[in-house]
Amino acid sequence: MDRESRSNRYYRNAVERHWDPGEIDLEADAENLLAHVEATPDYDQRRWDQTVNGIAKFGAGEDAVTEDLAPLATVLEDIDDQLFLTTQLYEEAKHADFFDRYWREVIWTVEDELGWDRSNPRDEKWFNEPYLELFDRNKNAQFRLLEADTPENRAKAYCHYHLTVEGILAQTGYYGMQTSYGGEFEALPHLPGLVEGFTKIRSDEGRHVGFGMNQLKTLIREDGVDPKLIEETVHDLLPLVQGITEDDRFQPDDPDEQVGLEQGELAAYAVDKHTDRMRQITDAAADIPDVEELVRLDGDD
Repeated sequence: MDRESRSNRYYRNAVERHWDPGEIDLEADAENLLAHVEATPDYDQRRWDQTVNGIAKFGAGEDAVTEDLAPLATVLEDIDDQLFLTTQLYEEAKHADFFDRYWREVIWTVEDELGWDRSNPRDEKWFNEPYLELFDRNKNAQFRLLEADTPENRAKAYCHYHLTVEGILAQTGYYGMQTSYGGEFEALPHLPGLVEGFTKIRSDEGRHVGFGMNQLKTLIREDGVDPKLIEETVHDLLPLVQGITEDDRFQPDDPDEQVGLEQGELAAYAVDKHTDRMRQITDAAADIPDVEELVRLDGDD
């Protein structure tokens, strides 16, 4: 092992920052969400769907990335890269575990209290065409490695998974959900357990994104991958990200009823993330943030 390599440091960081999704307290979330529904005049199924659709999207997304990472772990030869990928597979499973638990212990608890039918977190209504296409493309990019493991195909796999799904879409979603349900907006329920889960997941994902960015930078420097391939691959995926973050089906019909983040704010955040990531990867003089910065949480020393 190369203890000074980025991959090994990422692996050790994952071990040292272990957390258990079963230990996050969700009791206040169920209480606050129920109180919000009962205190809101004319609260109906459409409003409920607007509240929980983001949680459904994240849960299904974490299931998908847990299932689709294995081909990359299969083709990597370097022991330090493999060490890190074992922690990422484990962490993706933990993230899927958290969202499954949240739906069971919070969403279903509130629906039971209200006398509603229990909703299905995998109901097709939550997932629009851009969502389905992005995750289908990601799966295809990963499994292509089992047929043709070339530097270009590896670059495309990292672009789909680490750079776009995790680095742009997920990071944008974390920002939106943490901001919306962190207690800042009186018109939205305060969900401290959800925010804590997102915070810890976001820290893990920072490490995952850093690994993918470093792999892409190495592919450019050592394997001759053209930076334009990375730029074009991600650029082709960005409209799908925008289609997911700006899902009009769950927006109020009247713009004056919009609460929380303003329309277009998530899309702008996604563009900023994309611009910053691409500069760090394709500019030979630019440094990728160290792992401690990538995983830093509020309150860390």
